[in-house]
Amino acid sequence: MEAISNLNPDQVTADLNAAADYAMKIPASNGKLFVGGFCWGGGKTFRFATNRGDLAAAFVFYGPPPDKDSMARIKAPVLRVLRGERCTHRRDHPGYHCSNEGGRQDLRPITYDGAGHGFMRAGEAPDAKDADKKARAEAWVRWKNLLGK
Repeated sequence: MEAISNLNPDQVTADLNAAADYAMKIPASNGKLFVGGFCWGGGKTFRFATNRGDLAAAFVFYGPPPDKDSMARIKAPVLRVLRGERCTHRRDHPGYHCSNEGGRQDLRPITYDGAGHGFMRAGEAPDAKDADKKARAEAWVRWKNLLGK
């Protein structure tokens, strides 16, 4: 945890750019660039969207957004998926916004009440709580619909 939290954000973005540039050049590429991440990776996904103008879409699961000024640079639609308590629980997080940023519908978080952090993983367990199962199922549908466009 400590090693990840001390990574240089600019280096993370540079590494993501290198991976994306490579992926866009391989024969299997369809020319559309999508990025997605969970928790820490969700925050890095959101930051990457502020720096990469050719994204087709970004999928942010549980990650905090960048500051408002950076969010204004986002060109791609962003699917923001959070547990229901996240908006009130994390208001103290610097730069955390739970509103519709700048009138963009695609930056409004989609929340799932009662679901826990990591519900995309936890919701597939045989003994998963109902809220996690429901949140996972609904988020998968949203995600697949956006990928199909």
